Amino acid sequence: MSVDTDGTEPRTETDEPGWEVDPDDESGAAVVATVGRQLRLRREAAGLRAAEFGQAIGYGEDLVYKVESGTRIPRQEYLDKADKVLRAEGMISAMKQDVAEVRYPKRIRDLARLEARAVEVGVYAHHGVHGLLQTEGHARVLLETRQPPYSRDEVERGVAARIARRSIFERSPAPSLSFVQEEAALRRPIGGRMEWRGQLERLLEIGQLRNLSLQVMPLNCETHPGLDGGIEVLKFGDGTAVGRSGGAFNGRPVSDPKQLRILELRYGMIRAQALSPGESLAFIEQVLGET
Repeated sequence: MSVDTDGTEPRTETDEPGWEVDPDDESGAAVVATVGRQLRLRREAAGLRAAEFGQAIGYGEDLVYKVESGTRIPRQEYLDKADKVLRAEGMISAMKQDVAEVRYPKRIRDLARLEARAVEVGVYAHHGVHGLLQTEGHARVLLETRQPPYSRDEVERGVAARIARRSIFERSPAPSLSFVQEEAALRRPIGGRMEWRGQLERLLEIGQLRNLSLQVMPLNCETHPGLDGGIEVLKFGDGTAVGRSGGAFNGRPVSDPKQLRILELRYGMIRAQALSPGESLAFIEQVLGET
């Protein structure tokens, strides 16, 4: 095997899950194919064989061929090293954002774009812990237990997508975030005791954010407007909004003001019946102490 410029064996990553192109994602596959074509043309113009190029950037020849043929999603560091070796002056590195998004399922990409634009997010999580609040381990367990089972590649894609969506907590200016979680979701030991504790600790950590309100809907609340499905409403800076609920409008996303008012009314009543943010954090601490 050839070695890279610092004397270490080149990385192949050909068997690592989560970086294969989804054949059903036509738009994503087109992006990866275009990037791969540009990389091949620039490599050939520089007079480098695939093996030489791979040695120069620290990756195996097989992985170079997979990236250039559009069957493998290149990592960001792969593109940065390729940009430097091929003297592309930032043209290759500039493709990192588009390529990074392709790794995530199309439905999640669309949702992440909406979340990235939102100035206000309101969520009632009907069953489990909402995706934005999940730890990596919690998300992985949930995806691994889906039936019919996901492939390893699909699981890793899903985990990576949920972790990437956490960027909403780091935005500046920060959006206004509101979550209502059912008590039952906090008491289910998904992934075992240690993973369960980690998820509760994550909720306590997130609950300290100044722009976030986290509330718990206690089991002793006999009825409330969210019993037939979760609710999510995202509002944008231009005054528009989009919402969705499993218990309204056949679960379809809606943007009509009249329909949005119905979702907002239901969510407002749910928040009013839930524990206050302070009471909720104290309750989560209590559950954590019982684990």
